[in-house]
Amino acid sequence: MLEFEHWFRTEEACRDYLIGLRWPGGFRCPGCEGSQHWPKSRGLLRCGRCRRDTSVMAGTIFSRSHLPLRVWFRAAWWATNQKSGVTAIGLQRALGLGSYRTAWGCLHKLRRAMLRPGRDQLQDIVEVDETIVGGRQRGQGRLHLGPTKSLVGIAVEVRGKGSGRVRLQRIANTSGESLERFVRQSVAPGSKVRTDGRWGYTGLARFGYRHDPVVLSGKGDQASTVFLPRVHRVSSLLKRWLLGVHHGGISKRHLDYYLDEFSFRFNRRSSPHRGQLCYRLLLQAVAIKHTPIHLLSEAPK
Repeated sequence: MLEFEHWFRTEEACRDYLIGLRWPGGFRCPGCEGSQHWPKSRGLLRCGRCRRDTSVMAGTIFSRSHLPLRVWFRAAWWATNQKSGVTAIGLQRALGLGSYRTAWGCLHKLRRAMLRPGRDQLQDIVEVDETIVGGRQRGQGRLHLGPTKSLVGIAVEVRGKGSGRVRLQRIANTSGESLERFVRQSVAPGSKVRTDGRWGYTGLARFGYRHDPVVLSGKGDQASTVFLPRVHRVSSLLKRWLLGVHHGGISKRHLDYYLDEFSFRFNRRSSPHRGQLCYRLLLQAVAIKHTPIHLLSEAPK
Protein backbone atom coordinates (compact mmCIF):
# COMPACT_ATOMS: atom_id res chain seq x y z
CA MET A 1 0.00 0.00 0.00
CA LEU A 2 2.86 2.39 0.78
CA GLU A 3 4.45 1.67 -2.58
CA PHE A 4 1.12 2.19 -4.32
CA GLU A 5 0.61 5.54 -2.57
CA HIS A 6 4.13 6.59 -3.57
CA TRP A 7 3.60 5.71 -7.23
CA PHE A 8 0.25 7.48 -7.57
CA ARG A 9 0.57 10.39 -5.16
CA THR A 10 -0.47 13.02 -7.73
CA GLU A 11 -3.03 13.40 -10.50
CA GLU A 12 -0.20 13.80 -13.01
CA ALA A 13 1.32 10.46 -12.01
CA CYS A 14 -2.05 8.72 -12.44
CA ARG A 15 -2.61 10.39 -15.81
CA ASP A 16 0.85 9.43 -17.07
CA TYR A 17 0.21 5.84 -16.03
CA LEU A 18 -3.06 5.76 -17.98
CA ILE A 19 -1.30 7.18 -21.04
CA GLY A 20 1.13 4.27 -20.89
CA LEU A 21 -1.73 1.78 -20.61
CA ARG A 22 -3.80 3.28 -23.40
CA TRP A 23 -0.92 3.88 -25.85
CA PRO A 24 1.80 1.38 -24.89
CA GLY A 25 3.71 2.12 -28.11
CA GLY A 26 3.45 5.88 -27.68
CA PHE A 27 0.63 8.38 -28.17
CA ARG A 28 -1.43 8.10 -31.36
CA CYS A 29 -3.93 10.79 -32.25
CA PRO A 30 -7.45 9.31 -32.66
CA GLY A 31 -8.02 11.66 -35.61
CA CYS A 32 -4.90 11.42 -37.77
CA GLU A 33 -2.76 8.74 -36.06
CA GLY A 34 -0.02 11.28 -35.53
CA SER A 35 2.52 10.64 -32.77
CA GLN A 36 3.83 14.16 -32.14
CA HIS A 37 2.04 15.89 -29.29
CA TRP A 38 2.47 18.16 -26.32
CA PRO A 39 0.58 18.39 -23.03
CA LYS A 40 -1.94 21.11 -22.31
CA SER A 41 -3.86 22.16 -19.24
CA ARG A 42 -6.52 19.94 -17.66
CA GLY A 43 -4.66 16.82 -18.77
CA LEU A 44 -5.26 17.24 -22.51
CA LEU A 45 -2.82 16.16 -25.22
CA ARG A 46 -2.63 18.26 -28.41
CA CYS A 47 -1.68 16.54 -31.65
CA GLY A 48 1.21 18.21 -33.47
CA ARG A 49 -0.25 17.35 -36.88
CA CYS A 50 -4.00 18.08 -36.77
CA ARG A 51 -4.07 20.14 -33.56
CA ARG A 52 -6.75 17.92 -32.05
CA ASP A 53 -7.01 17.86 -28.25
CA THR A 54 -7.37 14.42 -26.69
CA SER A 55 -8.06 13.44 -23.11
CA VAL A 56 -6.60 10.17 -21.88
CA MET A 57 -9.84 9.59 -19.96
CA ALA A 58 -12.15 10.05 -22.98
CA GLY A 59 -13.72 6.77 -24.05
CA THR A 60 -12.89 5.03 -20.74
CA ILE A 61 -14.83 4.39 -17.55
CA PHE A 62 -13.18 7.51 -16.09
CA SER A 63 -14.71 9.83 -18.69
CA ARG A 64 -16.81 12.73 -17.32
CA SER A 65 -16.18 11.61 -13.77
CA HIS A 66 -15.99 14.21 -11.01
CA LEU A 67 -13.79 11.93 -8.92
CA PRO A 68 -10.04 12.54 -9.05
CA LEU A 69 -7.95 9.85 -10.70
CA ARG A 70 -6.24 9.25 -7.37
CA VAL A 71 -9.60 8.15 -5.93
CA TRP A 72 -10.27 5.91 -8.94
CA PHE A 73 -6.86 4.28 -8.57
CA ARG A 74 -7.40 3.68 -4.86
CA ALA A 75 -10.82 2.19 -5.61
CA ALA A 76 -9.26 -0.18 -8.14
CA TRP A 77 -6.65 -1.16 -5.55
CA TRP A 78 -9.26 -1.89 -2.90
CA ALA A 79 -11.49 -3.77 -5.33
CA THR A 80 -8.69 -6.14 -6.37
CA ASN A 81 -6.73 -6.56 -3.15
CA GLN A 82 -9.55 -7.56 -0.82
CA LYS A 83 -9.60 -11.34 -1.03
CA SER A 84 -13.38 -11.67 -1.19
CA GLY A 85 -14.16 -8.33 -2.78
CA VAL A 86 -15.54 -5.11 -1.39
CA THR A 87 -19.05 -3.72 -1.03
CA ALA A 88 -20.10 -0.18 -1.85
CA ILE A 89 -20.49 0.73 1.81
CA GLY A 90 -17.04 -0.71 2.52
CA LEU A 91 -15.53 1.30 -0.32
CA GLN A 92 -17.26 4.46 0.87
CA ARG A 93 -15.78 4.05 4.33
CA ALA A 94 -12.30 3.10 3.09
CA LEU A 95 -11.99 6.08 0.72
CA GLY A 96 -14.03 8.59 2.69
CA LEU A 97 -16.45 9.22 -0.16
CA GLY A 98 -19.29 11.63 0.44
CA SER A 99 -22.19 9.39 -0.55
CA TYR A 100 -23.09 5.74 -0.95
CA ARG A 101 -24.33 6.46 -4.50
CA THR A 102 -20.87 7.67 -5.53
CA ALA A 103 -19.20 4.56 -4.09
CA TRP A 104 -21.82 2.31 -5.72
CA GLY A 105 -21.34 3.91 -9.14
CA CYS A 106 -17.55 3.78 -8.90
CA LEU A 107 -17.51 0.13 -7.89
CA HIS A 108 -20.09 -0.85 -10.45
CA LYS A 109 -18.12 0.74 -13.28
CA LEU A 110 -15.03 -1.15 -12.14
CA ARG A 111 -17.02 -4.38 -12.22
CA ARG A 112 -17.93 -3.68 -15.84
CA ALA A 113 -14.22 -3.41 -16.60
CA MET A 114 -13.52 -6.85 -15.13
CA LEU A 115 -14.72 -8.47 -18.34
CA ARG A 116 -11.88 -8.20 -20.85
CA PRO A 117 -13.08 -7.41 -24.38
CA GLY A 118 -12.24 -10.21 -26.81
CA ARG A 119 -11.12 -12.64 -24.10
CA ASP A 120 -10.04 -16.13 -25.15
CA GLN A 121 -12.50 -19.00 -25.05
CA LEU A 122 -12.02 -22.05 -22.84
CA GLN A 123 -10.22 -24.97 -24.49
CA ASP A 124 -9.38 -28.69 -24.27
CA ILE A 125 -11.73 -30.43 -21.79
CA VAL A 126 -14.49 -28.26 -20.31
CA GLU A 127 -17.19 -29.12 -17.80
CA VAL A 128 -20.50 -27.32 -18.39
CA ASP A 129 -23.60 -27.19 -16.22
CA GLU A 130 -26.13 -24.71 -14.89
CA THR A 131 -27.17 -23.63 -11.40
CA ILE A 132 -29.79 -21.41 -9.80
CA VAL A 133 -28.88 -18.39 -7.67
CA GLY A 134 -31.22 -16.12 -5.78
CA GLY A 135 -33.91 -16.34 -3.12
CA ARG A 136 -36.18 -19.29 -2.57
CA GLN A 137 -39.60 -19.56 -4.15
CA ARG A 138 -41.82 -22.24 -2.61
CA GLY A 139 -43.46 -24.64 -4.97
CA GLN A 140 -41.39 -23.61 -8.00
CA GLY A 141 -39.02 -25.89 -9.87
CA ARG A 142 -36.03 -25.31 -12.11
CA LEU A 143 -38.04 -24.07 -15.07
CA HIS A 144 -40.10 -21.64 -12.97
CA LEU A 145 -37.47 -19.29 -11.64
CA GLY A 146 -39.70 -16.60 -10.21
CA PRO A 147 -38.78 -12.94 -9.69
CA THR A 148 -35.82 -13.55 -7.37
CA LYS A 149 -34.11 -16.51 -9.02
CA SER A 150 -31.70 -16.59 -11.96
CA LEU A 151 -30.32 -19.46 -13.99
CA VAL A 152 -26.54 -19.26 -14.43
CA GLY A 153 -24.47 -21.26 -16.90
CA ILE A 154 -21.05 -22.45 -15.66
CA ALA A 155 -18.13 -23.63 -17.79
CA VAL A 156 -14.84 -24.73 -16.17
CA GLU A 157 -11.65 -25.95 -17.81
CA VAL A 158 -10.29 -29.31 -16.64
CA ARG A 159 -6.66 -29.00 -15.53
CA GLY A 160 -5.60 -32.38 -14.19
CA LYS A 161 -7.38 -32.84 -10.87
CA GLY A 162 -7.89 -29.11 -10.55
CA SER A 163 -9.74 -26.34 -12.37
CA GLY A 164 -8.54 -23.85 -14.94
CA ARG A 165 -10.41 -20.78 -16.12
CA VAL A 166 -14.12 -20.32 -15.57
CA ARG A 167 -16.91 -18.62 -17.52
CA LEU A 168 -20.23 -17.62 -15.94
CA GLN A 169 -23.27 -16.18 -17.67
CA ARG A 170 -26.93 -15.67 -16.85
CA ILE A 171 -29.08 -17.72 -19.24
CA ALA A 172 -32.80 -17.53 -19.90
CA ASN A 173 -33.73 -21.20 -19.55
CA THR A 174 -32.52 -24.75 -20.19
CA SER A 175 -33.64 -24.91 -23.80
CA GLY A 176 -31.23 -26.10 -26.45
CA GLU A 177 -30.99 -22.61 -27.91
CA SER A 178 -29.95 -21.02 -24.60
CA LEU A 179 -27.50 -23.73 -23.58
CA GLU A 180 -25.88 -23.96 -27.01
CA ARG A 181 -25.48 -20.18 -27.17
CA PHE A 182 -23.71 -20.19 -23.79
CA VAL A 183 -21.34 -22.99 -24.84
CA ARG A 184 -20.55 -21.35 -28.19
CA GLN A 185 -19.72 -18.04 -26.47
CA SER A 186 -17.59 -19.66 -23.75
CA VAL A 187 -15.85 -22.70 -25.29
CA ALA A 188 -13.64 -22.92 -28.38
CA PRO A 189 -14.79 -25.34 -31.13
CA GLY A 190 -12.93 -28.63 -31.11
CA SER A 191 -12.94 -28.85 -27.32
CA LYS A 192 -14.43 -31.76 -25.42
CA VAL A 193 -17.53 -30.54 -23.58
CA ARG A 194 -18.56 -32.68 -20.62
CA THR A 195 -22.17 -32.18 -19.51
CA ASP A 196 -24.99 -34.02 -17.81
CA GLY A 197 -27.62 -35.80 -19.85
CA ARG A 198 -29.86 -32.76 -20.32
CA TRP A 199 -31.54 -32.72 -23.72
CA GLY A 200 -30.51 -29.12 -24.42
CA TYR A 201 -26.87 -30.14 -24.89
CA THR A 202 -27.49 -32.87 -27.49
CA GLY A 203 -26.90 -30.56 -30.48
CA LEU A 204 -23.35 -29.46 -29.54
CA ALA A 205 -21.69 -31.86 -31.98
CA ARG A 206 -22.95 -29.95 -35.00
CA PHE A 207 -21.04 -26.87 -33.83
CA GLY A 208 -17.70 -28.72 -33.82
CA TYR A 209 -17.60 -29.84 -30.17
CA ARG A 210 -16.78 -33.31 -28.90
CA HIS A 211 -19.73 -33.84 -26.62
CA ASP A 212 -19.19 -36.12 -23.62
CA PRO A 213 -22.57 -36.43 -21.84
CA VAL A 214 -22.85 -38.12 -18.45
CA VAL A 215 -26.33 -39.36 -17.52
CA LEU A 216 -26.68 -38.68 -13.80
CA SER A 217 -30.14 -40.17 -13.38
CA GLY A 218 -30.04 -43.20 -11.10
CA LYS A 219 -26.51 -42.52 -9.87
CA GLY A 220 -27.51 -40.98 -6.53
CA ASP A 221 -27.92 -37.51 -5.10
CA GLN A 222 -24.17 -36.82 -5.10
CA ALA A 223 -23.59 -37.87 -8.71
CA SER A 224 -22.91 -34.33 -9.91
CA THR A 225 -20.07 -33.91 -7.40
CA VAL A 226 -18.46 -37.11 -8.69
CA PHE A 227 -18.89 -36.78 -12.45
CA LEU A 228 -18.91 -32.97 -12.73
CA PRO A 229 -16.89 -31.93 -9.67
CA ARG A 230 -15.47 -28.64 -10.99
CA VAL A 231 -18.71 -26.94 -11.96
CA HIS A 232 -20.25 -28.17 -8.70
CA ARG A 233 -17.36 -26.63 -6.75
CA VAL A 234 -17.59 -23.32 -8.64
CA SER A 235 -21.36 -23.23 -8.08
CA SER A 236 -20.87 -23.66 -4.33
CA LEU A 237 -18.16 -20.99 -4.20
CA LEU A 238 -20.29 -18.57 -6.20
CA LYS A 239 -23.32 -18.93 -3.94
CA ARG A 240 -21.17 -18.66 -0.82
CA TRP A 241 -19.54 -15.48 -2.21
CA LEU A 242 -22.85 -13.85 -3.13
CA LEU A 243 -24.30 -14.67 0.28
CA GLY A 244 -21.23 -13.97 2.40
CA VAL A 245 -19.98 -10.74 0.81
CA HIS A 246 -23.15 -9.27 -0.65
CA HIS A 247 -25.67 -10.98 1.66
CA GLY A 248 -27.62 -12.22 -1.35
CA GLY A 249 -28.86 -8.72 -2.16
CA ILE A 250 -27.99 -8.81 -5.86
CA SER A 251 -30.42 -7.44 -8.43
CA LYS A 252 -31.12 -9.68 -11.42
CA ARG A 253 -30.35 -6.71 -13.69
CA HIS A 254 -26.84 -6.44 -12.28
CA LEU A 255 -26.11 -10.13 -11.74
CA ASP A 256 -24.04 -10.43 -14.93
CA TYR A 257 -21.49 -7.94 -13.62
CA TYR A 258 -21.18 -9.72 -10.29
CA LEU A 259 -20.61 -12.93 -12.24
CA ASP A 260 -17.84 -11.13 -14.15
CA GLU A 261 -16.27 -10.05 -10.87
CA PHE A 262 -16.36 -13.59 -9.51
CA SER A 263 -14.77 -14.90 -12.75
CA PHE A 264 -12.11 -12.16 -12.61
CA ARG A 265 -11.14 -13.20 -9.09
CA PHE A 266 -11.37 -16.95 -9.67
CA ASN A 267 -9.29 -16.91 -12.85
CA ARG A 268 -6.54 -14.95 -11.07
CA ARG A 269 -6.72 -16.71 -7.72
CA SER A 270 -3.18 -18.07 -8.00
CA SER A 271 -1.52 -14.79 -9.01
CA PRO A 272 1.53 -14.32 -6.75
CA HIS A 273 1.52 -10.52 -7.11
CA ARG A 274 -1.63 -8.73 -5.99
CA GLY A 275 -0.49 -5.56 -7.76
CA GLN A 276 -0.89 -7.38 -11.08
CA LEU A 277 -4.63 -7.61 -10.46
CA CYS A 278 -4.88 -3.84 -10.07
CA TYR A 279 -2.78 -3.37 -13.20
CA ARG A 280 -5.03 -5.74 -15.17
CA LEU A 281 -8.18 -3.96 -14.00
CA LEU A 282 -6.84 -0.52 -14.94
CA LEU A 283 -5.68 -1.88 -18.30
CA GLN A 284 -9.18 -3.11 -19.04
CA ALA A 285 -10.73 0.08 -17.66
CA VAL A 286 -9.21 2.17 -20.46
CA ALA A 287 -10.79 -0.20 -23.01
CA ILE A 288 -14.34 0.07 -21.60
CA LYS A 289 -16.55 2.98 -22.59
CA HIS A 290 -18.05 5.36 -20.06
CA THR A 291 -21.56 4.71 -18.74
CA PRO A 292 -23.21 7.60 -16.81
CA ILE A 293 -24.38 6.61 -13.36
CA HIS A 294 -27.96 7.67 -14.09
CA LEU A 295 -28.06 5.04 -16.86
CA LEU A 296 -27.01 2.27 -14.50
CA SER A 297 -30.37 0.65 -13.83
CA GLU A 298 -31.55 0.65 -10.23
CA ALA A 299 -28.79 3.02 -9.13
CA PRO A 300 -29.40 4.06 -5.49
CA LYS A 301 -30.78 7.54 -4.96
